Order: sequence, then structure tokens, then C-alpha cells
Amino acid sequence: MLRFFHTLFFLYTLSFLNAQEYAISGTITLANNNPIEGATIFIEDTNWGTVSDRNGTYSLENIPNGTYTITTSFLGLLPQSQSVKINGNNIKVDFQLETEAVVLEDVVVKNKQEQTSGLTRLRAVEGSGIYAAKKNEVIVLNDLTANLATNVSRQIYAKVAGLNIWESDGAGVQLGIGGRGLSPNRNSNFNTRQNGYDISADALGYPESYYTPPVEAIERIEIVRGAASLQYGTQFGGMLNFKFKEGPTDKKIEWTSRQTAGSFGLFSSFNSVGGMVGKTNYYGFHQYKQSNGWRPNASLQQHTGHLGATFSPTPHFQIRPEYTFTTYLAQQPGGVTDAQFASNPRQSSRERNWFQVDWNLFALTFDYAISDKTKVNSRSFGLVAGRDALGNLDPINLLDFGENRDFLRDRFRNWGNETRVIHRYTAFNQPAALVVGGRFYKGNTQRQQGEGDNGQTAVFDYLHPDCLEGSDFELPSTNFAFFSEQLFNINTKWSITPGIRYEYIQTKSEGYYRNQVRDLAGNILVDEKIQESKENPRSFLFFGLGMSYKPSEQLEVYGNFSQNYRAINFNDIRVNVGSLVVDPNLKDERGFNLDLGFRGKVKNILNFDFSIYHLAYKDRIGTILKKEPNPVFNNLVDRTFRFRTNIANASILGLESLVEVEVLNLLYGNHLNQSLSLFSNVALTEATYATSQEAGIEGNEVELVPSLNLKTGITFRDKNFSISYQYGYVSEHFSDASNAIRTPTAIEGIIPSYSVMDCSMKYAFRWLQLEVGSNNIANNFYFTRRATGYPGPGIIPSDGRSFYATIQIKL
Repeated sequence: MLRFFHTLFFLYTLSFLNAQEYAISGTITLANNNPIEGATIFIEDTNWGTVSDRNGTYSLENIPNGTYTITTSFLGLLPQSQSVKINGNNIKVDFQLETEAVVLEDVVVKNKQEQTSGLTRLRAVEGSGIYAAKKNEVIVLNDLTANLATNVSRQIYAKVAGLNIWESDGAGVQLGIGGRGLSPNRNSNFNTRQNGYDISADALGYPESYYTPPVEAIERIEIVRGAASLQYGTQFGGMLNFKFKEGPTDKKIEWTSRQTAGSFGLFSSFNSVGGMVGKTNYYGFHQYKQSNGWRPNASLQQHTGHLGATFSPTPHFQIRPEYTFTTYLAQQPGGVTDAQFASNPRQSSRERNWFQVDWNLFALTFDYAISDKTKVNSRSFGLVAGRDALGNLDPINLLDFGENRDFLRDRFRNWGNETRVIHRYTAFNQPAALVVGGRFYKGNTQRQQGEGDNGQTAVFDYLHPDCLEGSDFELPSTNFAFFSEQLFNINTKWSITPGIRYEYIQTKSEGYYRNQVRDLAGNILVDEKIQESKENPRSFLFFGLGMSYKPSEQLEVYGNFSQNYRAINFNDIRVNVGSLVVDPNLKDERGFNLDLGFRGKVKNILNFDFSIYHLAYKDRIGTILKKEPNPVFNNLVDRTFRFRTNIANASILGLESLVEVEVLNLLYGNHLNQSLSLFSNVALTEATYATSQEAGIEGNEVELVPSLNLKTGITFRDKNFSISYQYGYVSEHFSDASNAIRTPTAIEGIIPSYSVMDCSMKYAFRWLQLEVGSNNIANNFYFTRRATGYPGPGIIPSDGRSFYATIQIKL
């Protein structure tokens, strides 16, 4: 360890010794020679970048001899690139940019040059982050032909290898994605963000996302796998960031309206405005969505809105306030048993279950360029939110006799700040970059559980608010972290990226829970109110290292190692759901991610990414079935219950691959206006438990890990028209660590293999755009999850065949 720090100190010291260097400067203007202020200029595959000043001029300094590709871009204008060579002198490079709206076909050409049908990757240094040698994907929403109104995840994330997707509702209210053996439950294993700041319920104790931004408002989705833990936090899955659109810079106002109608009573109205007024760029939207659902008792009403503005008093300083809200009320049809699913997956035996969410997000972001080399980014954010779950949580194989309903209420009050500084410089005659930052986070969750009324409507009130039948806890948390990551280019082909992160976490719980024991007739034998107070402070230091080798500008071999850590969830402290018992000695989870991959492009024909990974998961938390003597019957009869504990260490190995071919470019060259893109996304995974303290677990398969996850599709584009077809297959896998085949409650058991097909079409003409499509066009009956609580418990069937149509007007 000491040698590691000595090496880092030596490299940091040498990094500031510059070799003979030169400058690239010039101007960026419109076709009418008016200067462009705030245009981005960067040298591809390096860390050099800057923005133009109010006169449209820029300067990139301290650049060694060599051949480079310099690119400039500005929102609403077509980007340009030029190849330059520095050979012992400063050079000047000027750009004249044109608007994207000049010729519609230019947009198609841009797509083919910069990304392949909706997927691209982050640069080695982008914004205030370092992404060199990390497995990452960027989904460009404008380039997708998919059902955007209902956030159909299997279409949107089709080219992100290895994702296991839960389909909890057909309207796309909640997103559930996981990968590499991690639970998809409300993205709880991803550090989920919006415009760079947290949006989950509690980043430490309850990292579930009850709010998902509507993809109609999203410009792109950034995904960085496990190595994101150093810069963004300790989740094993990595970082997921939704980046909103911005207003056009050449208009004071632009209005977009999208109206969608679909099967099962679906209606979605999305309306947005954006533009540029003086030095302020603004963008806001409102979406209203309603649906009756594929199954009975599955109605939904939702409102979501957002407003953000970026004020740029100088080319070097920006300030951006934002506010986002969502509120929805959903009736939940509950789960079904295996027998019920086989006979009729559309049936529902729960009509009194309701779920309500109220989410309010606040953010204030500062960006300041101290110089062309050094930039500061500071994000302050807050959450005021709540979620209410009301209904019958008894096992789904039991009838609902109309008794008082379970009522779970959470209230979240969180705030924090994350500030980072990125500095670009030259070391070893090569570009280098350093990012350092800190994070402070303060969360507070109030969690209550008791009895609601015995009615059928959505009445979110406790019958006995002063003495709840379940529990009442305050769950505060505090976190501060410091991190640093460094990119060294050893030469023009090799680079290394070491990093380090320090975390301090303190979680507390203060409150009471009721311990009630009943006999078979329902009579109360024991009823006691137990006060509980816990505090768990801990701190740790973890490391990461990435390496990259680029034999050419279009090819890269990359690898990284990163340690990970995941804190105990609030659900692991106290919640009464069915027969669930939580181990009082539960520990945090630790482990690491290891990636090795080969990715790149071959002209405008082939795009590929092959990688193998190993995720080591120590003290993995999970649920198993357990038997023990029942004290109610003098230990003469066994009781069976679900036990949540640190099950075992898990070893997860996998191969993730994406291959995409532009067929027409392959056959006829890169001069046609049409494109035909064919992709295949395959993930092969092997995951087993080892060194378990629980009987019957060691050697079992890890739950929620399909051995084969395949997605493939084809997209045809011709000027204003595009059509996309997609097929997905997921192999059979288990829902819990005991590898149970089937249980009466349907909470545990096999998730059978399934396949699903989708098709979407889009036509655009001037200000009008039409979209139509069908999801699950073969009308397959399948399910992706067995829920332990809401929205079940039991099997949650996925929707059958559906249709949709969207009309968009943009003025």
C-alpha cells in the first residue's frame, strides 16, 4: 500500500513538468461571420478542451507536437472537425458553423458519423468527470424509434448489454433495471441521478427511485458500470444519469406538444417549452398520463413537471436552478400464484390496494472555468417527497376478506452538495487530467406502518395514528466523501487511471415497533411496544485502477478494477411485511468489479464492444426460507418464514457483447441517405454462492441472474422515416437464493424463460411527427419478477400485446 502511494506521489509530481508545447487558437463564427460565444472546442481522444469567449475566439495551450483532430460544437448547430498537425509552431484553426435545421438530411449524416443508431460512449474526459478505461454507454433518445410515451425499457435500453429489466407496470411509471446479478428493484443498485444530482429516496439507506424522468424530456441517458464507484459513490451497479434537454439557442421560445393514445385506456400528453432569452437558456415541461392497465384494478393517473434555466453572465460562469415534481396515484392489482398465471394471467384478486407518490426535487448548479485548464462544478440538491402504500399484504394465495388494510408511509427530507474540480495539464509530453471532489449528504426518513381502514378507495389515513400497530421510526443518515481520480497518458496509445475514495457513513434509527403474536384463531396472545435506538457509524477507504490501450483512434482495449461498498437498507432495519424476519446482525456488503474489454468502430460500418467481467460480492444480502420451532405452540410445531440476512459470498462472471452493423454502408459505401442498422446484444453470465453460513445455499445459483440475456433488432431510416423491430430473450432463472422451484405464496420460485418482440415507426415532416407501434406483438404471456411486497406479493404479469400512436407538433 505504501508503495502505491509513493508511486502516485511520484506521478503527480512529474505531471507538472511540461515538455516543449504549442498552442491551437482561432475563432468560431456563424455563416454570417457573427461570433459564437460558449461553443465547446476539444481535441478528440485527449483531455484538452475549452469554450469560446464573447468574440468567438478560443485557445488551447501546452500541446506537444503531433497530429490531432479538433472538434467544435454548439447546441442547435452542426458540429465540425478538422485534422491539424503541430510541428514546432503555434497554429490557427477557424470554424464556421451552420444550423441543424438548414438541411434535414444533414441530421442523418451526423447520426451516422457520431453514433450508431442511438448509442455512443463518453469521452475519456467529459464535463467534470473522467471516464477513461470505464465501461460506459450513452443512449441518445432522439435517435431511437421506440415507444417513448410509456418509457418501454426493453426498447430504450436494448443496446446496453446484460441489463435485467423488471416490468412492474405497462405505463412506465417506475424504472427497474439491474445487471451483473444485481436486483432491478427501482434501480436500487445504481447511483441514479438527473442532470448529475441524486433523485432516489435516500442515497444511503433507501436508494430506490420512485420517480423516473419521462424519456420524452430526456436528451440522453449515461450509464457507467461498477468503476463509477470512485467518483459517484458505492453502488455495485454503477451510475445512471438522465440528462434533460435544453432550449434551442437560436429561438426565444420553442413549443413541443406530444399526444399519445394507446391500448388499455392509455393517454399521455407531453408539452414542453424552451428557448434563449438574453444570456439565459430555459427548458420546462409537463406530462399528464393516465391508464386503465392490462389487468383489472390497475388504473393510473400521473403528473410530472420540470423547469430549469441556465444563466451565463460570462463565458466562464454558469448558474442553473432546477425544480422537478411528480405525483401519481396507482391502483395495484396485486400478484398471482403460479396456478393463476397459468390459467389467466390477466386476473386480479386485489381491488383495495393503492400506491401514491409525491416527489419534489430541487437543485442549484454552478459551473466556473477558472482557466482553460481548470473548471469547478458544484451541485446542491434536495428532496421533499413521500410515498404511501395501502392494501392487503397477505400472501396472494389467501383471500381478501375485507379486513383493515396495511398502510406503509414514508416521508423523505434529504439535501446535499457535491463539488468537484477538474484540472487538465501535460505530463510526460502527453495530456493528463485530475479530478478531485467532495460530497456531503444529509438524509432523514420517517417510516411508519400501521392499519388503514377496511374500505376499497384510496384513503391514506391511519386508524390509530398515536399508537401504530406496526412501527414508527425516524431514520437519519449522514455521509461525507472525498475522492480523486487521475488520468495519465503514458504515450499516444497507453493510459492509466488510478483513483481513491474515502467514505464516512452514519445511519441511525429511533422509534418503536409492535410485537404481536396471535393464535390460529387470530386472538392476540402477546402485544408489546418495543422502543429501539440504534446508531451505526463507519468509514472506509477504497481504490480503483483503469488501463487503456488504443492501437488506433477507432479501437481500444480497456480494463479496470474498482472496489465497491453498499450500506444496509432501511428495509433491513425494520419493516413488517408478511412473514419476513430480518437478521439483527445484518452487515453492509462489500466487493469489487473487474472489467476487461475491447471496443471500437470500423469506419461507419461496424460498432462493437466485447467485455468480460467479474463481480465479487461479499456478505450479499438476500432472503431465504427458514424453519424453526414455533414458540406459540410450545415449540412443538415448526413455522416457516422468510429470513433476510447476509446469505453468502457471491461470485459473478460474465461476457457482455454488442455488435452493430450498418448494412447499407457495408454493401454500397457511405453515400446513401438511407441506413439499415442491425444489432445483436448478448450477455452470458454464471453466478454462484460460496462460503455460506446458511444451510442449503452454498453452490446455489445467485438469484435474478439469467444465464443468457439476448436482444437483437434492426432499424431502417430513409430521410424523414424510420422503422425499428426488436426481439428479446431472457433465460430461466431463480427469484431467491434458496433456488426454490415453486411455493404456495408465489414469492419464491423459477422465473421461466421468455421472449418478446416490439415494433415502432416514425415519420417526420417539417413541424409534424407521427409515431405508431406495437409492444409484445406476439402477445406472449410472461413475467419478469416475483414481488415480496408491493406491487404484489406474488407473480407480477407483464402486459400483453398493446398498440400506441403519437402525434408531435413542434413550433
